[in-house]
Amino acid sequence: MMDIRQIRERAEEFQRVADGKKIALSIAELLEIDERRRKLTLQVEELRASRNRRSEEISVLMTAGKRDEAALVKEQLRIDKEKRTALETELAYVLEQYHRLMEKVPNLVSADTPEGRSDADNVVISIHGAPPQFDFTARDHVELGEILNLFDIDRGVKVAGARSYFLKGDGLKLQRAVQQLALDLLDERGFVAMDVPLMVRTRAMHGTGFFPSGQDQAYRIEGEDAWLVGTSEVPLIAYFEGETLDLTEPVRVAGVSTCFRSEVGSAGRDVRGLYRVHQFAKVEQVVICKGDWEESERLLQEITQNAEDLLNLLELPYRKVAVCIGDMSQKNYKQYDIETWMPSRGAYGETHSASNVGDFQARRAGIRYRGEDGKLHEAHTLNNTAAAVPRLLIPLLENHQREDGSIYLPPALRPYLGGRECLDAPV
Repeated sequence: MMDIRQIRERAEEFQRVADGKKIALSIAELLEIDERRRKLTLQVEELRASRNRRSEEISVLMTAGKRDEAALVKEQLRIDKEKRTALETELAYVLEQYHRLMEKVPNLVSADTPEGRSDADNVVISIHGAPPQFDFTARDHVELGEILNLFDIDRGVKVAGARSYFLKGDGLKLQRAVQQLALDLLDERGFVAMDVPLMVRTRAMHGTGFFPSGQDQAYRIEGEDAWLVGTSEVPLIAYFEGETLDLTEPVRVAGVSTCFRSEVGSAGRDVRGLYRVHQFAKVEQVVICKGDWEESERLLQEITQNAEDLLNLLELPYRKVAVCIGDMSQKNYKQYDIETWMPSRGAYGETHSASNVGDFQARRAGIRYRGEDGKLHEAHTLNNTAAAVPRLLIPLLENHQREDGSIYLPPALRPYLGGRECLDAPV
């Protein structure tokens, strides 16, 4: 949760950001409840202190044989207890309201975050590479997958329902090659790879800021306090929950996981192929650093560049965009998206998302470090996709296709695919 003191001081800014992020929240209502919470807490604490004083007073009077005076104090103690019980009941109700609203308070956004209401208002920062110009009728990734026998969507739907698929043969090998390339790149840059739990407790989802707002996107395990993760960011941040870290150097970890998302709200969108599916795999970058905005900004540029370097190794055209406030989630302070050219869409499609979350997650998850002043401070957390597949296979297949249906393989991928220079259709 955000610092209530900061919310009091910057109420108008928090309301503007909540409105911009389309979060139904009244900061004025929160501050009113906060005022009630503080007054009730003070009253309850005063009555508890009075109870202790009166109890001691009764003991002294009884010892002195002043039973009548002691009886009067006991009566006042009884009256105070009734008042305290009523106030504690009211305080419990107010605290419930207070925590419900505090959970909805968004992170503030950076000064250079663009205004806007949707991804249509995101601002292009840079464009790298040019879309290919085919002298033949280009195929989409579904047609290419059928020619090369890379995946089977029809049987995926038969077995698991809409937005499901089977990867097979070279399709699976290609996916694993992209993942391993991403892991090797991150390993060279000081990231520790981690195979993470695919199920986490509700507390982990709240602690990372994915709940309550994103609860409709997650799959719950019935009868258990467990949810399937939509990104390894959740278990990686939760891994450090409640700890005081040595952040002399930033903590860099890379999660490797299968991910699950319900895709609520996307009915009818991107129903063909592998762009928007319920189950996918990711290599995710997570960084934890000191609560210093200059350092976390530098690290945001670093992890974004890692993703760009992977796309350059894959020889794919892409662009980087600054995400506007209306396209940002509750937890993000600053965000870049990387969109890779997908010929079948005739447009760029999002393949990576890099975020500086500031201390939003660290406050919720209790991740701190001891500063030079000897005091404990909340850390900053950042995250970015290194490789999300099978979505990344879409531009890889479509941009590198040849007229005969074969796929050119960039040199960076060849060591992971037996030295092959291309994927050919089965004979």
